Parts: sequence; C-alpha cells; structure tokens
Amino acid sequence: MLDIPLLVRVHVVAVIAAQNDMGVCDAIEHNAPVGKPAAMSAPHLPKVAGIDPTVPAPAHTAPPLTDLPAPPVAPGALIQDRLAGWVSDLTTLHELTERLGRTHALDDALRELLRAGAALVGARRGMVVLEPADGLGPATTVGLGLDHADLGTIETVPRSATSYGRILEGLPEAAPRPASADAPAEAAPSAGRPPDPARAAPPATGVPDPVAVPDLFADEHLDPRHREVAARLGFAASYAVPLATGRAGTLGAAVWLYDEPAEPAERARHLVGLYGQYASEHLARLVELERSRATMATIAEELLPRRLPRVPGVQLAARHRTTPRGGGDWYDALPLPEGALGLAVGSVSGSGPSALAAMGRLRASLRAYAVMEGEDPVAVLSDLELLLRLTEPARSATALFAYAEPALRKIVLAGAGHTPPLIVGERRTEFIETSLSAPLGMLACWEAPSVELTTEPGETVLLYTDGLLRRTGEPMDRAFARLHAAAAAVPRADRSDPGAIADHVLRTLLPDDAHGAEDVVVLAARFA
Repeated sequence: MLDIPLLVRVHVVAVIAAQNDMGVCDAIEHNAPVGKPAAMSAPHLPKVAGIDPTVPAPAHTAPPLTDLPAPPVAPGALIQDRLAGWVSDLTTLHELTERLGRTHALDDALRELLRAGAALVGARRGMVVLEPADGLGPATTVGLGLDHADLGTIETVPRSATSYGRILEGLPEAAPRPASADAPAEAAPSAGRPPDPARAAPPATGVPDPVAVPDLFADEHLDPRHREVAARLGFAASYAVPLATGRAGTLGAAVWLYDEPAEPAERARHLVGLYGQYASEHLARLVELERSRATMATIAEELLPRRLPRVPGVQLAARHRTTPRGGGDWYDALPLPEGALGLAVGSVSGSGPSALAAMGRLRASLRAYAVMEGEDPVAVLSDLELLLRLTEPARSATALFAYAEPALRKIVLAGAGHTPPLIVGERRTEFIETSLSAPLGMLACWEAPSVELTTEPGETVLLYTDGLLRRTGEPMDRAFARLHAAAAAVPRADRSDPGAIADHVLRTLLPDDAHGAEDVVVLAARFA
C-alpha cells in the first residue's frame, strides 16, 4: 500500500525543492536536508508608502496602472500548486491501490486493474493478458469495453506486432519516435548541477519497459493484420505496461486503447507505472494462491471417487468444494453385496497436505470395514475410531455411514459427531434425528446407536459436511434453518434430479462463495 504518512515529508521536501529549483522527486532522490525554507527566514519587506502612516507619501504622481509591471508570483503559490498536484496524485494512487487490495479473486483483480489504468491514462478500452513467464499458469485474457469476439479478433494479430506482445516476448520497442517539430526541446542540464535522475536512463531491473504507440496508422512498419484489426475495432493508439516483479518475473501485460491518436502525458505515465508495480505484486500473490488452490483441488479430487457407482433403485450425485489450502472433507459411495449400497461423508480436522493424506487413509479404511460389516454402521465407525486413535492420536474426525437397501428404500445409519442428514420429498423436508455422539478420536471408546428409516418413492437423502453450514457465516441454528428452507424451495422440476437438488442448495446457501475457508461436501441419493 502507499505510505500516506509520507505526505508530511513530501510537504516539507516540496518547499525545499521550490527554493532550490528542483522537483519533488529530485529532492527526495537527493535526500535534501529538511530545514527552514529560505522564504521563512527572509527579512521583512519595507513598509509601504500610503499604507503605513509613518512613511510619507511621495511627491510625484503614480504612473497609470496599465504601465505598472506585472506583480511577481509569490514563491508560496508555486509551492502550493506543486504540492497540491503531488498530494492529489498520492491520494488517487492510495484509493486505487486500496480498491485493488480488496480483490481476492484473480479475475476480479484483473478487471479492477483495467478500470483503474483506464482512468489514469484516459482510455476507454483495454485488455490484460495474464501469461506467467514460467509457463505454470494460470493464463487468461480479460477485456474492458471489449467482448469475447473482440478479444479473439485482437489475438489474430501476430503477437510480436502488438505492444503487449513485445512485453510478453521481451522484445524492444518497435522504433524510437522522431522528435516532433511541435515538441519542446529537452533542456540541457545547467552547469554545476547534476542531471535530473527522473530523466536519466533507468537501471536494468529485468522488468520490460512500457510500450506506447501514439498513432498506429502513421506507423509505416505496422503489420497489415494489425492495421486491419485496428480499423475494424476502431482504435488508433495504444499504451501497454508490463505486469512483472523481480521475484516472479513477467506475469503479463496490460494495454489500453485510444479511439484517436493519443498517448498519456508524462505525469499519467508515472502514475500508471507506480500503480502497475503495486498491481504486479498483488497479482503475483493471487497467482501463487490460485496455483496452490488448483494443486490442492487436484490432490483432493484424486483421493475422492472418480465416478459414482450405478446401483438399481437409486440415483447419486456429489458436489465438493475445497479450500485454497486443502481441507479434509470427503465422501464415498460403494456397492455392497446383495444389491446394497454404502454411503459415507466425513471431515478430518486440520487443513493442508497432511489433512488430505489423513482423509485418504480414513476413506480407504472405511471402504474396507464397509465391505466386511457394512450392514452394521455402528461397527464400521467403531473400527474406524479404533484405527484413528491408534495410528493418528493427535487427529480427530467426524463421519456418517449409511447402509442402504434401494430395493426396500430402507436405510440404517450412524454418525460420529456429524451433521444430521436431510430428507427432501414432495410431502416432507425434514432432518433425520440421529443420536448425539462424539467425533472419532475424542473418547477412549466410541459407541452410538444406529437409526433406521424408510424413504418414500422419489425422496432424496442429502448427506453433507458442516462446512456447508459454516461457510454461511451465521450461527449454527440459523444455518440449519437456511438449509432446511433451501431444500424445501427446490423447484418441482428439479426434484427428480439429485444433482440439481444439490446445486440448488449450494447456490441458495452460498451464492457469492467462490473460495471459502471451509471444505464443503454434499452427497445426494434419490430413491426410486
């Protein structure tokens, strides 16, 4: 973030800079001493005749006002104007970086970057290409004022012929622009004064330079396809800045498009350059987070069933949302002898790779116990609790296992510290009352009675983990009430599809939840 207390130092430095005919950046760069400005220690002006009674009026007649020379500009006015400009710039950057810092999703950050940059450089449209140089992704293109068709059209231009392509490929700017006759000549440094560091060549940092193309159609070397696309989409100039950090390298490039030949002023270039540096650091963090999230999601999906079994008399659907760090929520569905079906959901304490590994071991063990004694859910969970206590004494877990006979629509289930299942049907939407029990690994000997129920034709049983309730951010009693209301409000047309029921519940309870802090598992079983 920008250091706003720095404004105090900028205020003092600006005063000194004006006295020494220096810019604010020059003064900061040269560490100008902070002392009393010369204007503050100057002697008092003499008293003015005609105003102070002690000074006699002159005998001659004053000349006409039109012949008087223009009064000199007070040094304080110049200081105030310069300081006001810098304060305005710093305030603008602070507000824009604050807004960018509040984005937590990569796509949101890229769109905010485009909007802020367009305001700084005075453009109406733009696009950002995210393409990390290490090739590990993620890669995407986002437009401002450009739809998908426009972005696709721009991508037909050879990359090396575009301003953003030169940045991504590390190519130099196409050609230096000749000095215009209307452009002011560069002032030579005065004798005895070092050159302005703001105008000196920047040190080599490995970060590409911005690329400005103020008039596309005046460029004789412009690629024909580029000229054709620019004419079709109606842009005549562009300004591209790199998105890069010293640690992560080049992440991508942002380019803004002008409807007429134009380019940002030097002040706007400076501002968008500072903003781009902060945006690059923020995007680098989000890229690392996105990669971690993708890795954890891949590992979690590999440890969960790749596909659900097909058992006559029942339809199955599962939904799983993981956290960026990876959680320990899991589900399973396995066919058992005599046409039976085992359904299980559970949650292992902790997060990260260790929780994922523990979840994989627990799920594999439950499958083995279910095959041997699945008709007795209490025995399955008792064996699982003993295994967890002996092999991982520092970890706890919740679990629910149900032994279902689809032909009879009969279910026997037992839970260990787990949330109660929910039945969704035409004539009822209610929780299945299960006995209170401790999570696995919490007691020296776990025991809890099982519950037996019979479903009506067309009813769906929802098994879920407590992450579905915790992600709502509400107290558990209100979260349960919201879950019940969401299940009762499933449209009639969706009640025959367990996947549609699960999607409706997730969409209703977690409408804006892209990546929460809790894993979520929903397993739906509809009995014919």
